[in-house]
Amino acid sequence: MIIGLSGRNGAGKSAAVEFLRERSFQVHSLSDVLREELSTRGEVEDRETMIALGNELRNQGGPGILAERIKGRLGVSQNHVIDSIRHPLEVDVFRKMSDDFRLIWVDAPLNVRFERIRSRKRIGDPETIEELQRVEECELKSDNPLAQQLLAVRDCSDETLDNSSTLEELGHALEAILKKKLYFERPSWDAYFMDIAQVVATRSNCVKRKVASVITLDRRIIATGYNGTPRGVRNCNEGGCPRCNSFAPGGTHLGECLCSHGEENAIVQAAYHGMSVKGATLYSTLCPCLLCTKMLINSGIAEVVYSAEYPMGELSLELLKEAGLNVRQWPEGG
Repeated sequence: MIIGLSGRNGAGKSAAVEFLRERSFQVHSLSDVLREELSTRGEVEDRETMIALGNELRNQGGPGILAERIKGRLGVSQNHVIDSIRHPLEVDVFRKMSDDFRLIWVDAPLNVRFERIRSRKRIGDPETIEELQRVEECELKSDNPLAQQLLAVRDCSDETLDNSSTLEELGHALEAILKKKLYFERPSWDAYFMDIAQVVATRSNCVKRKVASVITLDRRIIATGYNGTPRGVRNCNEGGCPRCNSFAPGGTHLGECLCSHGEENAIVQAAYHGMSVKGATLYSTLCPCLLCTKMLINSGIAEVVYSAEYPMGELSLELLKEAGLNVRQWPEGG
């Protein structure tokens, strides 16, 4: 989940952030980007200085610059809350990044907000309602498309949260919003195992092509393999394979290649560690070659799922199907 928060000054965004922090949300604020920049410049932090700096950075890097700087900090393994969103194009950055992004507009009546601002006694805060209204005029809308546009942010919010009551009521309202997003898409087993195969391929030492396979049984990985020179032999990328290092044309000098294929290494690794592959599924980033195809058939592999097509793979696919193996390309059609 990625929750964005925006709203008027004193509406209670900080209280909403703390509620979510206590529930293991990772907290980020676009204002932190401004504070970091002010610290680098050695300038004093106050509300008007931060507004001016935000406008300056948007003028230099575009309206979504603050969101772009935060975006790289949002890991996929945690829920996140992002505070101080003040421009609709900042919202666009997060919407394009994730379908799980939801923007909450937090609001409260003017007199309630003013009393909250007075009670927090923060340096630079407005001291009268009139001053608060004057400051807000600069934030709510502007003829400058690069300046803060809070009303435009409000108009593109997914939820509006009235925070004119107690913290307990605020918590209940946030819980209700979060429960709307409890369902989320998970990768299919095919996507899961093929993604792992792609990571395994990064270990390949072959200079011509990085290929890997993952063997699974009952949705459990029992062996992996990537292409490269045999154990104890100089790696291909260190000059170990004469064919690959000469960049021979595809399909030529195959008898001189010292690299084992990913499927071959996965089967061998299973045998080395005493694991039967009978009835297993092999996921490969590339359609098997003819030699690996014969090994797959004779090892007892029941299913082959491959990603990219192999230039000379037609005979391999025909042989696999003739031998009774289930063969699928994922995603379908390559």
